[in-house]
Amino acid sequence: MLKYFSAILLIQIVSVALVLLAPDDLQGYGWLRLAVPLLLVSVVAAFWFNSMASHLRKDHLARADRRFAIEREKIRVNAERAKTRVVRQAQKDIAREAKTTHAKANFKVGAAFAGAIGAGALMLLTEFMALGLMTLTTAGGALGGYLYRARKEVSSEDALAAPGEIKVIKGETLKIDKPRNS
Repeated sequence: MLKYFSAILLIQIVSVALVLLAPDDLQGYGWLRLAVPLLLVSVVAAFWFNSMASHLRKDHLARADRRFAIEREKIRVNAERAKTRVVRQAQKDIAREAKTTHAKANFKVGAAFAGAIGAGALMLLTEFMALGLMTLTTAGGALGGYLYRARKEVSSEDALAAPGEIKVIKGETLKIDKPRNS
């Protein structure tokens, strides 16, 4: 505001000086000797004020852009933190559900194997030797295969990611050219 005040004060001083320096006899076209310099002062003042206003506007826009950039960066950082938090919570939930499902499945499979082994032992006791031995052998082989597969799954899960760690797999984007029509 001081810029505008000093400019207005300077314009008024120049205008008063021109009026005081004008001759007393402003007959006919003599008044043009006063009007033309006053018109030039007013045109120069208008351009001067326009220039000051445009610089002030540019400064305000630059300041607003900086503030918006800072705010936009804060929003991006907060969104990334929230996304990471959600992904970690989802991984925990999935791991917990998988654990519960595996425990239930292991109990059911264990009960089935115990039943098969019990049936095989009962057949041995009731003198169905061949059938009892086949049942026990089959149940033992199935149990061994199940334990081998479970052990292999655990080792492959450990190789993919440690608990609480996020693995990101990135691929390449391929450009496929459109076939040319001949």
